[in-house]
Amino acid sequence: MKNSPDILNGKILIVDDQEVNILLLERMLRGAGYVSITSTMNPGEVCALHLKNRYDLILLDLQMPGMDGFQVMEGLKEIEPDGYLPVLVITAQPGHKLRAFQAGAKDFISKPFELAEVLARVHNMLEVRLLHKELHNYNDMLEQQVRERTADLQESYLETIFTMTRAAEHKDEDIGTHVQRISYYSRELARMLSLDEEFVDKIFFASPMHDIGKIGIPDHILLKPGGLTVDEWEVMKGHALMGSKILGNSKSPFLRMGAEIALNHHERWDGGGYPNGRRVEAIPLAARIMNICDPFEASGHTNQHSTI
Repeated sequence: MKNSPDILNGKILIVDDQEVNILLLERMLRGAGYVSITSTMNPGEVCALHLKNRYDLILLDLQMPGMDGFQVMEGLKEIEPDGYLPVLVITAQPGHKLRAFQAGAKDFISKPFELAEVLARVHNMLEVRLLHKELHNYNDMLEQQVRERTADLQESYLETIFTMTRAAEHKDEDIGTHVQRISYYSRELARMLSLDEEFVDKIFFASPMHDIGKIGIPDHILLKPGGLTVDEWEVMKGHALMGSKILGNSKSPFLRMGAEIALNHHERWDGGGYPNGRRVEAIPLAARIMNICDPFEASGHTNQHSTI
């Protein structure tokens, strides 16, 4: 696995109350070329350190005296404005993995450490984190472009959304065409419903971002070739809330609608959807349009992620 300079320069914090574990992980990472590694044996310092340094990855032991890893993650949530925690948990307890995912962790490393597993998971986490940061940088730039409302800038905006969505979906080529078709289908259905042009314009740009939350789903679940287990499915369903957090709190009307669609596009008219079990008109109109367009598009183009 080849690491790019950006990944090797990612800021990493190791948190473990056992010095031997810290030394072992540091040795593994430095041997692979990572250059920005710090550590602490005091979990109470983690939030202050992260607030100061904004780490790209935190390797967090779950079982520590005084303050466990779950409590640390609760503190980190308060200082991460979009709710995305760059946390890779360290655990020897299989039963802790699902709870860790539900608490906001993005992946895990099992004890005792295996070099190949550690390096693969660290690489994947840093790659996703860099994409996540790039997405936010693009959002800041694109909000200004939207305000200017020129045709050329809107075209660039849509192209960037497609590009970043493909990145979030691990550059799956079929996903790229899927989100473009969704954009056009949503616009046409909104017009068929005689909705105003402002709404039509917004859903055209917002609809491709419906699955952007999958950027926070671990690779071994998102890219699993077979069916998901019950626990894996619970983790997968978290992409709806994650997408809403990534796109939310924006001044851009396109990103605000994108957040609304991301959160609600798996809700169902009969209340059988997720994450909130909304039903009938409690589901926002933009999400209801997506609920029609997404399976319609997937029915004509085979893709294992289209309707997840």
